[in-house]
Amino acid sequence: MAREETGALKSTTNIGEPAPADSPESTGGTPTRAWTKRLIVVGIVLAALNLRPAITSLGALLEEVRDGLGMSGSVAGLLTSVPPLCFALFGVMAPRLARRFGPAAVVCAGMAAITAGLLIRPYIGGTPGFLIGSALALMGIAVSNVLMPVIVKRWFPDRVGSMTGLYSMALALGTSAAAAITVPVTDALGGSWRSGLAVWATLAAAAVLPWIALVRHREAPSGEQPPRAREAADRAPATGAQPVLRITRSRTAWALAVFFGLQATAAYITMGWMAQIFRDAGVSAGTAGLLLAVTMVMGVPLAFVIPRLATRLPRQGPIVIALGLCGLAGYAGLYLAPAGGAWAWAVLLGIANCSFPLALTMVGMRARTGAGVAQLSAFAQSTGYLISIPGPLLVGVLYQSSGGWGLPIALMAGLMIPQMAVGVLAGRNRTVEDEAVR
Repeated sequence: MAREETGALKSTTNIGEPAPADSPESTGGTPTRAWTKRLIVVGIVLAALNLRPAITSLGALLEEVRDGLGMSGSVAGLLTSVPPLCFALFGVMAPRLARRFGPAAVVCAGMAAITAGLLIRPYIGGTPGFLIGSALALMGIAVSNVLMPVIVKRWFPDRVGSMTGLYSMALALGTSAAAAITVPVTDALGGSWRSGLAVWATLAAAAVLPWIALVRHREAPSGEQPPRAREAADRAPATGAQPVLRITRSRTAWALAVFFGLQATAAYITMGWMAQIFRDAGVSAGTAGLLLAVTMVMGVPLAFVIPRLATRLPRQGPIVIALGLCGLAGYAGLYLAPAGGAWAWAVLLGIANCSFPLALTMVGMRARTGAGVAQLSAFAQSTGYLISIPGPLLVGVLYQSSGGWGLPIALMAGLMIPQMAVGVLAGRNRTVEDEAVR
């Protein structure tokens, strides 16, 4: 664990930012500050639980939503492309908003936006209203997703690994739970897809409460500078003598960005369409939701194993290839026998989707300095999410035009080949500073 944090997490510490002590007592802290930390843990867990249900609950009921709103396959594909678009557009705003209002306040607003979006999108009327409500919820997810690691590192600098693990487990739990129980909950509420989607606003509303308390508390974490001093410190490193890193000149940065984008494409196609593929093959709606949940929950144990393994290897290409082969096998199964081997295909695709924690680990390994990691992370994720936008939409177009899943599955399998290729390039033992410093 120590090696993992050194290789992938420690390097992301902000240059010039003093690491606050982990315990209040070490800096003369008070019981109030210790209480605040416990409240932050609750807030982190509840926030993480809400970062994916808006997406996977919709995937479980996509057929009902399409019928209820009269959506075409192309429009449904556009709907599944909205998450990466919102993550690319609104995630960029998060650091600036956090500097102005504070991370806790922005996460609080994000949870409120998720609550409002989930509550209004089934009832606002028509496809445009549904898209607007979805975009509102996804905007809240985008800013919260970016700022949660910032909050973890600020308040728990000596327990980044364990807190990140807790956060990742909660995120995977929320993702899989929404996929698994949305259909049964919908049935219990009378079979209305509107109620089945809106009920997730309750969980989001619960997540608002601890962040309201934290915003009202307005106490800096242990050992942290007062807000004005911290703002001055944040501005100071910009004047330091740092090498100019022109990230777009780095082949490794581009390879990592494309790898991130292609794995995100596969993930959002899976979340948006996999349940529908199984349902069209004759699997019941409830079972299809459970299959999607199995795919999502595979990320819980593997999110711990894969980063540790990656930091012990000089090149991550073998892991990239292994995950890609699992994806190809899963797509082949979906094409040849979607219902007969459904559980096996769900497991294989769940393993393949663990390219996400691998991509994040490689971001930390492909740069030597904190500034380099931050710049590489911003470039790889923003570019990657933009790359991922057309994929789910194209799947919807192919499904509608061909009347079946043969062409969409062929597209998914075909995209896995370049994903493996650029992943091998991104996994080479080199840093962006070697390629992009001018």
